[in-house]
Amino acid sequence: MAVDQSVNGIKRATQQRLQYIELMAYYTGVVTRSDVAKAFGISDAAATKDLKFYSQIAPDNLTYKHTVFGFVPSDSFEEMFTDLEPHQVLPMIAANLPFVGQSIEQNLLYGVTTEQLPLPQRLPGKMVVAQVIRAIKQKTKLSLVYSSLTDRDSSESRIIEPHSLINTGLRWHVRAYCEETYDFRDFVLSRVQQAQQLNEKAESTPEYDDDWMELINLQLTPHPKLSDKKRQILITDYAAKNDVIEFIVRRALLAYVLQRLSVDTTEDHSLNPNAYQLVMMNRDEIEPFAGWAFL
Repeated sequence: MAVDQSVNGIKRATQQRLQYIELMAYYTGVVTRSDVAKAFGISDAAATKDLKFYSQIAPDNLTYKHTVFGFVPSDSFEEMFTDLEPHQVLPMIAANLPFVGQSIEQNLLYGVTTEQLPLPQRLPGKMVVAQVIRAIKQKTKLSLVYSSLTDRDSSESRIIEPHSLINTGLRWHVRAYCEETYDFRDFVLSRVQQAQQLNEKAESTPEYDDDWMELINLQLTPHPKLSDKKRQILITDYAAKNDVIEFIVRRALLAYVLQRLSVDTTEDHSLNPNAYQLVMMNRDEIEPFAGWAFL
């Protein structure tokens, strides 16, 4: 979506703050003076000025709500300063950036061209994503219609209590408590057909999600069936210490990490070592608590 040409005369720094106001209001459901002040390190008075300026330019977009001490998006909300499509916004939220930057072709900040893999976009529309994020931010329940790969009827709605988004590098998930199954699980964001934030507060919190809170010390090493030369290259490639590639991962994310790194998780290391170049060193320690993550 192209930014409205009528705002091009506004200074870039001001546009960035207006972008943040727009994005914060739409995706989280509310933007406050303190939000703007903290995001840009400005005074409350300056943040108030920005919010007033935004309301003057887009008078039909935001409505002040006394109960939240901030502005909420109206039913007729239309973005003016930034592209609010999920493929633009979610990576920015993940990187904790306050506004959408210019594309690399327009502004090579460091004079170095970079490229990303042209993977298919696996995301629903921005209205669905906004409802999910609002429920997370405001800690409420969420009603959704979800296309599951199981035999369940996809037209049935379910109630979840989402607490986090997950980016596996290939697709996005929402981590949530499911009232139907009485457990925490991941829902593929692109399979959410419809979503509606509910007024009812969530009863669960991330602290109740054991797999989310538990941190695992994952230890990997090059596949034993590789040649010594290939093993040494991988040790250098991963900057392994004493032949061990070691890092911390949430237990809930273990399967995604093993899949992304193409780790041979079979007990006898029977997979093709050229395709699965790493194996686990501490499988016996982890499997009793996360057996579902292994082949």
